[in-house]
Amino acid sequence: MNQFSDKLSIAPMLDWTDRHCRYFLRLLSTNTVMYTEMVTTGAILFGKGDYLSYNQEEHPIVLQLGGSDPKALTECAKKAEQYGYDAININVGCPSDRVQNGRFGACLMAEPELVAECVQTMQNAVAMPITVKSRIGIDDFDSYEFLHNFIDVVGQGGCQHFIVHARKAWLSGLSPKQNREIPPLDYSRVYQIKQDFQHLDISINGGIKTLAQSVEHLQHIDGVMIGREVYQNPYMLSLADQQVFAIDKAQLTRAEIIDAMCEYIDRCVADGGRVWHVVRHMLGLCNGLPGARRYRRYLSENAGREGANSNVLREAFALTGTAANILI
Repeated sequence: MNQFSDKLSIAPMLDWTDRHCRYFLRLLSTNTVMYTEMVTTGAILFGKGDYLSYNQEEHPIVLQLGGSDPKALTECAKKAEQYGYDAININVGCPSDRVQNGRFGACLMAEPELVAECVQTMQNAVAMPITVKSRIGIDDFDSYEFLHNFIDVVGQGGCQHFIVHARKAWLSGLSPKQNREIPPLDYSRVYQIKQDFQHLDISINGGIKTLAQSVEHLQHIDGVMIGREVYQNPYMLSLADQQVFAIDKAQLTRAEIIDAMCEYIDRCVADGGRVWHVVRHMLGLCNGLPGARRYRRYLSENAGREGANSNVLREAFALTGTAANILI
């Protein structure tokens, strides 16, 4: 477990932020915090696979857990500590039916005492921070008083860091995708939470598309979490260390990133992995370049073929005609 800054983080995104994606994004920024996909307590405790493995290069890395049973969450926290995660985040923001049926996600906002019990029990068992990611409200429980009470109760349970998606969630009637787009954003409500709970770390999430917007939010709160925009346009992260963390370092070129990822792909293939599982996260790397569409098409058509190796990525990048030292 390492000390780290929460000024900028990448949101946990199901089917997207796997270990290959996080390794790729870590090349772009040394300091941005990575989150795993949400992993349920049942998968960790009773599943047959290893749901906790990651590349050591991914630090700082936070495990997001889905669950509501304090005992099960605590057992998972102990396992996560053994794996060396830097923090654990409890999902109290996802509105999908599947999550609700397991009694976790956004529906838990209606049970702040239970969330507080989960945090307290976990925090008593491990040294790493236990954090919570929530919405600003659910269904018709969308007043500021509702959110204030949730933060107050869970904070008293020992949570020191909240990541708040600045939209409420409808638990029925909207798909998860619609819940990310239709409920209006209310950044001022998250800012007010920070004013009312100045002793807590408050991060904001939802609709943030640029590093400049992130820096503006940081005038009001402690941290910013970006999701799909970074996945679709990952090269924006190559300036995060400089613009958000004020670190004096050279920006990597796309060519340098390609070289580093080719080495990673070769290791993955040698271990029995497939090229497509890595490069599917890199389709947006060349967005904005003249040959971006050719790059994406070449990867999509060739990376999944039997016997594919890192040459597929090099060949795809060559179609952009980008000089090795160009920063665009």
